[in-house]
Amino acid sequence: MITVKVKNTSSNPLPTYQTIGASGMDLFAAHDVTLELGRPVIVYTGLHIELPQGYEAQIRPRSGLSTNGVYVAFGTVDADYRGEIGVIMTYLRLSENPRFQIVKGQRIAQLVIAPVIQCQWVETSELTPTTRNHNGFGSTGL
Repeated sequence: MITVKVKNTSSNPLPTYQTIGASGMDLFAAHDVTLELGRPVIVYTGLHIELPQGYEAQIRPRSGLSTNGVYVAFGTVDADYRGEIGVIMTYLRLSENPRFQIVKGQRIAQLVIAPVIQCQWVETSELTPTTRNHNGFGSTGL
């Protein structure tokens, strides 16, 4: 387990793991926000974090909002970022209501802390062949 410094500028609780086996912690909306159909909005959380070097925080959707037509863009918070964490959200459900209301304190996304491995590129004119090679989308069946 690692320790992460956090500054909370909202009255929401800090993110916590809801179960012993959870990999993500819930993020909460810091303000009321209305999502208009098809228009991305950044919903802020009031959280500023200081990750140790070699780690990132991944922003992921919550399944409960996804089933209501709310899309959460995957995001990355780098170890050297100190600004407020925001979640990019878009309402996509075609229904009688062209808006979706996010209320302050609502769980809007998950935050997963993960190690980062950086790479060094080595340019080459040939790659090692495999059985699959260049066969892509759907190449292993549906």
